[in-house]
Amino acid sequence: MPETPETPGTPETPETPAPAAGGPARGPASGATIRLEGLTKRYPGSALPAVDNVTMEIGAGELVVFVGPSGCGKSTTLKMINRLIEPTSGRIKIGDEDVTDMDAVKLRRKIGYAIQSSGLFPHMTVAQNIAQVPKMTGWSRSKVTARVEEMLDLVGLDPGEFRNRYPRQLSGGQQQRVGVARALAADPPVLLMDEPFGAVDPITRDHLQDELIRLQHELRKTIVFVTHDFDEAIKLGDRIAVLREQSHIAQFDAPEAILTNPADDFVSGFVGAGAALKRLNLTRVRDVGVVDFPTVTVEEPLQEIFDSLRSGTHNEVLLLDKRRRPYKWLRRGDLMRAKGSLARAGTLVNDTVTRDATLRDALEAVLTDNAGRVAVTGRRGEYIGVVDMETLMNSVHELLDADRLEAIEHQHQLEEQRAERTRAAQEGLA
Repeated sequence: MPETPETPGTPETPETPAPAAGGPARGPASGATIRLEGLTKRYPGSALPAVDNVTMEIGAGELVVFVGPSGCGKSTTLKMINRLIEPTSGRIKIGDEDVTDMDAVKLRRKIGYAIQSSGLFPHMTVAQNIAQVPKMTGWSRSKVTARVEEMLDLVGLDPGEFRNRYPRQLSGGQQQRVGVARALAADPPVLLMDEPFGAVDPITRDHLQDELIRLQHELRKTIVFVTHDFDEAIKLGDRIAVLREQSHIAQFDAPEAILTNPADDFVSGFVGAGAALKRLNLTRVRDVGVVDFPTVTVEEPLQEIFDSLRSGTHNEVLLLDKRRRPYKWLRRGDLMRAKGSLARAGTLVNDTVTRDATLRDALEAVLTDNAGRVAVTGRRGEYIGVVDMETLMNSVHELLDADRLEAIEHQHQLEEQRAERTRAAQEGLA
């Protein structure tokens, strides 16, 4: 069973934020700076500390990912921030406040916490789970009710459909969304996430990652995220802290810098092969051309759908359901073979991407589609447009060309440095 997490409470007034180191400008941050100073954890009977003298600063509104091998201390470091694990020594500062010695329960009510398998209370409804800490901190009933509705909408769940369900009635992905909603319910400046998407299937995990990216663009919290998956770290992080044993920092930098200039062989091992292709995780669908595509809805008369197919410049249209979500791809011959029934016509849409999906996500979806395109959707799955293979391949070529130019420039710099050292040695001999 996962730990039952403490959940957040009403935050202190956040300080004016600095922009995140690696991410785009996204408006004012509602997060707070986190400063770890010499943070250490020793367990009795252990020869070496589990975490040894970690010092770092995480900017307000920044999403920082801890990544490292199993047992390196990344989760222990995370849990010391909200003091689920008490540090042996060192200081923790959030905003202008030293929280090292404050009441631990009060501290945890000011920090959101999301874990693997969501950690929802099974005997409480979704609404009761989300409302827990706002109620404990004295919010009025009307304010709590409004906040529950707002949080469910924020994470893409229909309040009318989900507020009265119990966790057992939700899919794994829905449980994780509710877990994030609960962690954010009392508007904390800091959110800690300990491998929150590790227990769901790969497709759901991609969608949850996209959802977190979207939320962070809207909310600008300070988020510390633990994962063992370097691709996930690249996709999510403004900066990544690559940790060795005992949480010693091997490199703490923007994803681009780690991919193009790893600090040493240890970091290179995490980057692995295909660094140029991994950079596809740094570009979002919203940054490339999303084109429109002919659409019809299930509510339109069959003859009008047939006329749209027959008169259009495309040999297919995208059929949307009553909520304008992608449902089927319809070709010209489908309706005639289906004998006038949409139920038997067309090919179901098996995959979509959001605007916050990475180019890697989009490329994988396009490669599995015979027609070489994928529908792009909004927060509630509504149709926005289509991204196609040509657009994605142009972006890939641009990334590869940039890497080649960077490699040539780097080689020139090395040659100039060698020439300079040779000149200096010759002058010294003279």
